[in-house]
Amino acid sequence: MSNANFSTPATHFANRPTVHIRPARPEDAEFIIEYCQQLALETEPRPLDAANMRQGVEQGLTQPDKCLFFVAEVDGRVVGQAMITYEWGDWRNGDFWWFQSVYVHPDYRRQGVFKTLFRHIQSLAHKDKKTKGLRIHVEASNTVGETVYRRLGFHPTENRIFESRFLSPLPQ
Repeated sequence: MSNANFSTPATHFANRPTVHIRPARPEDAEFIIEYCQQLALETEPRPLDAANMRQGVEQGLTQPDKCLFFVAEVDGRVVGQAMITYEWGDWRNGDFWWFQSVYVHPDYRRQGVFKTLFRHIQSLAHKDKKTKGLRIHVEASNTVGETVYRRLGFHPTENRIFESRFLSPLPQ
């Protein structure tokens, strides 16, 4: 997927800053890394391995087949971000776009930044005939995030996510 035509004109809400959404560029890596670190501390709370995350962000910024990063700017300053990854499924013969690494700087929360970011990505997904829907993972304790996502049209599913992390060698 190419980043061409993935920018949107600035959106302005009454008494709120004008927000411009664009695809992230390699020079945005420092903001994305900083915001991912803050996100992890706020939601999990734990620090991330900075070197490993830097490699991941740099890969993501240069390999759009893995993911797409978008940033929200106010007055030329990056104040928010979201990353989209893809999950293809045989049942629908198409992709779901997963929102990940969603973060808005605390000074810009509750001002329409994420809503503008979301609506931009939602519009792109609707234009892509292979995309069947949007998904987002939310920590069980993140009631504020859950409220925001519900207002944007997301709803909980009957599915739960299980994982098996490869943090250590397999047991013998």
